Amino acid sequence: MRKIIASLFISLDGVVEAPDQWHFPYFNDEMGAAVDAVVGAADTLLLGRRTYDSFAGAWPDREAAGGEDAHFAKRLGDARKIVVSTRKLEFTWRNSEQLAGDLVEAVTALKAEPGGTIGLAGSVSVVRALLAAGLLDELHLLVHPIAVRSGMRLFDEGAPIPLRLIASETFTTGVLNLVYGPAAAPGDAGYDDAKVHLAG
Repeated sequence: MRKIIASLFISLDGVVEAPDQWHFPYFNDEMGAAVDAVVGAADTLLLGRRTYDSFAGAWPDREAAGGEDAHFAKRLGDARKIVVSTRKLEFTWRNSEQLAGDLVEAVTALKAEPGGTIGLAGSVSVVRALLAAGLLDELHLLVHPIAVRSGMRLFDEGAPIPLRLIASETFTTGVLNLVYGPAAAPGDAGYDDAKVHLAG
């Protein structure tokens, strides 16, 4: 079974919208390695339409320009890119296709196909849907030490989603690289259960 790993830039107050407006001052070699470990290492990318449009509008030109990021751009271009959208799309970036059918059914089938890791960058609505369906294997959050104070947040209203911390790392910029996986519900507890753990 293939793994689906999502990676998101997120602010301290949970904002994931428009990270290009606030996260670049924190981008260093450590963060570059973390992004490469998920997005660059995946042989398949699952993307929402807005994220795909952003990628397709930038990375092919960066590959063609041959600059410092051309190697990474080529790997993105060479990867299979599957785009989630409710409207019919036309593609100019190579190896791009549209996810057919119901999201949960199609992604379940995709996970059962042979292949390597499926990377998911940005694409907040897709991340939410896969979390709710129990299809996301790992959620990598690059938590930036800044309160953006406006914009879409990762978690909207709805039922709680329990997660377990798999790994954590602190970058020299103060960014936290947190890796979460699915977890069973923690069960019922109240203050009477918690008070025994207070310092005497």
